[in-house]
Amino acid sequence: MVRLLGPQDRLLTRLEREHPDVHVAVRGNLVTLTGPEPAVEVATRLVQELVDLVRQGTDLTDSEVGVGSRILRQDSTRSLADAIGEVILTSRGKSIRAKTEGQRDYVEAIDAHTIVFGIGPACTGKTYLAMAKAVQALHRKEVSRIILTRPAVEAGERLGFLPGTLTDKIDPYLRPLFDALNEMMDPELLPKLLATGVVEVAPLAYMRGRTLNDSFIVLDEAQNTSPEQMKMFLTRLGFGSRMVVTGDATQVDLPAGTSGLQVAKQVLHSLDDIHFATLTSADVVRHTLVGAIVDAYTEHDQRQMARTARATQQHRNRGRRN
Repeated sequence: MVRLLGPQDRLLTRLEREHPDVHVAVRGNLVTLTGPEPAVEVATRLVQELVDLVRQGTDLTDSEVGVGSRILRQDSTRSLADAIGEVILTSRGKSIRAKTEGQRDYVEAIDAHTIVFGIGPACTGKTYLAMAKAVQALHRKEVSRIILTRPAVEAGERLGFLPGTLTDKIDPYLRPLFDALNEMMDPELLPKLLATGVVEVAPLAYMRGRTLNDSFIVLDEAQNTSPEQMKMFLTRLGFGSRMVVTGDATQVDLPAGTSGLQVAKQVLHSLDDIHFATLTSADVVRHTLVGAIVDAYTEHDQRQMARTARATQQHRNRGRRN
């Protein structure tokens, strides 16, 4: 019951917000739903589906409640577990799986294609799920190594000179990848895999001149690559390898020039065995406020673009009159 309701009954609060016509009461292990019959039926099915997920070892968040409500309103006969997707990994008693339909489609695309681009805003699980699929492929012996890379581009502020060895210098850029790996793999085994090269975490600049065979390769923060870097990375693909490229086109930190991610989408969208998966704020799996923040910034950017377009058009019209 504690796992079902969440800390401070947070999931219960989300359930009541998603179903305002239903009153939810909890006493011990008994959940009582009262209200109009159609609304109670949908809410009851949702609770049953959430209980099934808990029994399967899934740690529930607000997103499962929100996604489950949307799915069951559209089709009350669907299974939430099937709609979301199968468990990818089980690590330290926790199940790692897609938590939204968009994430499920993204994971299925990784299984079906050699190169997959995961494009979407922050907190949608692009990198985390790609790394989970990489670890799964290694466990299943589908590949012999995992290679994780990202461009060493600072986000808005200059860090200046970083002391220490080369590993110390690049560690701040690659730390998010290490953090995810530590969650998915045995902390005692991971250093050995890193030392033997079975798992490699390196900046993108190290990829030039290599051919990566029998590998699962993940490029993170791809919006911060130049078109030349993106082309260089994609042409490293060797036999028996798969690639996942993740990025958010709205968070480009390049000082100047065009993002390689945007160019790749224009150039490669029609090629077979390359898939572009788009995630949205509906796939945000962190705090529910994050989804609202993403939507607010998206609306702001759209208004800014509209104002810029109007100003450009007005300038052109004045030029024609003159």
